[in-house]
Amino acid sequence: MNIAFWDNWRKRQEGTRRRTLAAAVEADPDGAAELLAECELLRVRAGQQGLELDDTPASLAALDQLPPRWRDDPEELPWLGNDAGLYLGTVLVRTVPGATWDIWPSGQPVVRLESGREIDVVTAGLDWAMSGSPELSQVYAESAEN
Repeated sequence: MNIAFWDNWRKRQEGTRRRTLAAAVEADPDGAAELLAECELLRVRAGQQGLELDDTPASLAALDQLPPRWRDDPEELPWLGNDAGLYLGTVLVRTVPGATWDIWPSGQPVVRLESGREIDVVTAGLDWAMSGSPELSQVYAESAEN
């Protein structure tokens, strides 16, 4: 259904949300990093399968080994993929020297490496959740090298 006032309101809110996230990362990088690290759905689903996520590269490898039961729920799949990407970013930021969160103009959170390379972790997480490839540990290893 096309409701003009709703579409206009939503467009205005998206712009505000983008500026707010970017401003939060700029104003309080540590606080924003903590917010992005929550990944609640992924942590709950991993915990249900006996895996505690400890924000280490080893936990990414362990996630890659889990049976992909989340693919059975098409409504949950994009949320879990988003969380997987944010978790990948969290591990990168916490373990790779010089890695920081950044926000693209579209509002997408990415990880910027010391070299200047940007890793679109959310897209990597979505790809992983939907197809299992690339593995999160592989993206981490390739990113940590640069």
